[in-house]
Amino acid sequence: MKDLVEVIAKSLVDHPEEVVVTQTEESNAILVELKVSPSDMGKVIGRQGRIAKAIRTVVKAASSKCDKKVVVEILQ
Repeated sequence: MKDLVEVIAKSLVDHPEEVVVTQTEESNAILVELKVSPSDMGKVIGRQGRIAKAIRTVVKAASSKCDKKVVVEILQ
Protein backbone atom coordinates (compact mmCIF):
# COMPACT_ATOMS: atom_id res chain seq x y z
CA MET A 1 0.00 0.00 0.00
CA LYS A 2 2.89 2.32 0.76
CA ASP A 3 4.23 2.11 -2.78
CA LEU A 4 0.81 2.76 -4.30
CA VAL A 5 0.22 5.91 -2.24
CA GLU A 6 3.76 7.12 -2.97
CA VAL A 7 3.37 6.73 -6.75
CA ILE A 8 0.00 8.51 -6.75
CA ALA A 9 1.23 11.37 -4.55
CA LYS A 10 4.45 11.92 -6.50
CA SER A 11 2.50 12.19 -9.74
CA LEU A 12 0.29 14.93 -8.28
CA VAL A 13 2.77 17.29 -6.59
CA ASP A 14 5.31 19.86 -7.79
CA HIS A 15 7.98 18.69 -5.30
CA PRO A 16 8.03 14.87 -5.50
CA GLU A 17 11.30 14.69 -3.57
CA GLU A 18 9.47 15.92 -0.45
CA VAL A 19 6.85 13.15 -0.48
CA VAL A 20 7.22 10.86 2.55
CA VAL A 21 5.00 7.82 3.05
CA THR A 22 5.11 5.65 6.17
CA GLN A 23 3.18 2.46 6.79
CA THR A 24 2.29 0.97 10.18
CA GLU A 25 0.67 -2.45 10.42
CA GLU A 26 -1.52 -3.51 13.31
CA SER A 27 -3.45 -6.72 13.88
CA ASN A 28 -6.50 -5.75 11.83
CA ALA A 29 -5.55 -2.46 10.16
CA ILE A 30 -2.84 -0.77 8.13
CA LEU A 31 -2.13 2.93 8.68
CA VAL A 32 -0.55 4.79 5.76
CA GLU A 33 0.63 8.33 6.53
CA LEU A 34 1.38 10.75 3.70
CA LYS A 35 3.46 13.89 4.19
CA VAL A 36 3.98 16.42 1.39
CA SER A 37 5.36 19.92 1.05
CA PRO A 38 3.03 22.59 2.49
CA SER A 39 2.78 24.17 -0.97
CA ASP A 40 1.52 20.84 -2.38
CA MET A 41 -1.17 20.16 0.24
CA GLY A 42 -3.90 21.65 -1.93
CA LYS A 43 -2.96 19.42 -4.85
CA VAL A 44 -3.10 16.27 -2.74
CA ILE A 45 -6.36 17.18 -0.98
CA GLY A 46 -8.14 18.78 -3.94
CA ARG A 47 -11.32 20.83 -3.97
CA GLN A 48 -13.58 19.74 -1.14
CA GLY A 49 -11.27 16.75 -0.56
CA ARG A 50 -12.03 15.07 -3.87
CA ILE A 51 -8.44 14.03 -4.64
CA ALA A 52 -7.91 12.73 -1.09
CA LYS A 53 -11.15 10.75 -1.32
CA ALA A 54 -10.07 9.31 -4.68
CA ILE A 55 -6.70 8.23 -3.23
CA ARG A 56 -8.47 6.52 -0.33
CA THR A 57 -10.89 4.79 -2.73
CA VAL A 58 -8.08 3.40 -4.89
CA VAL A 59 -6.17 2.18 -1.83
CA LYS A 60 -9.32 0.58 -0.42
CA ALA A 61 -9.91 -1.27 -3.69
CA ALA A 62 -6.30 -2.46 -3.78
CA SER A 63 -6.48 -3.64 -0.16
CA SER A 64 -9.54 -5.81 -0.63
CA LYS A 65 -7.31 -8.89 -0.98
CA CYS A 66 -5.44 -8.48 2.30
CA ASP A 67 -8.50 -8.60 4.61
CA LYS A 68 -7.32 -5.59 6.61
CA LYS A 69 -8.73 -2.10 6.87
CA VAL A 70 -6.42 0.49 5.35
CA VAL A 71 -6.49 4.06 6.66
CA VAL A 72 -4.78 6.82 4.66
CA GLU A 73 -3.93 9.97 6.62
CA ILE A 74 -2.58 13.12 5.02
CA LEU A 75 -0.33 14.95 7.48
CA GLN A 76 1.01 18.47 7.40
